[in-house]
Amino acid sequence: MSDPIRSGVSPTLEPVHTDDDARTRRWTERLVLFLRVMAALSLLKGLWHWTEVTGIVGGADGGFENRAVSWQTATSFFAVIDLVAAVGLWLAAAWGAVVWLTAVVSMAAVELLFPQVYGGRMTVVAVQAVLLFAYLGLAVMAARERPP
Repeated sequence: MSDPIRSGVSPTLEPVHTDDDARTRRWTERLVLFLRVMAALSLLKGLWHWTEVTGIVGGADGGFENRAVSWQTATSFFAVIDLVAAVGLWLAAAWGAVVWLTAVVSMAAVELLFPQVYGGRMTVVAVQAVLLFAYLGLAVMAARERPP
């Protein structure tokens, strides 16, 4: 092997270019996009609950204080947890996904187990289930992309 200094040939280090970099991040990018969309929806949902708490929506006869205690409790819970989840999801933090999953499962549980609170809407439960499974699928695919 010849010494590059003595031979006058300067070694160059070229960066390694592979097409795998763009392909391996595809599911992670989709997961982050999903988390950002869920963050926006959680923000809107949390703000909606706050409009109900503050009386902006509901009028004088359907105000917050005129509702059942179970409705007040659930609405206050979702007003806080949805906004916290929105921040965590936007940052793509692990705790954000945990808080969001807690909110999703809680909303489905309230609709299924306590229909007197929000009316037991099965469409809400179905949407929550679809979102939950979409997140789990994206998270599994993104985890497979990471090197061991």
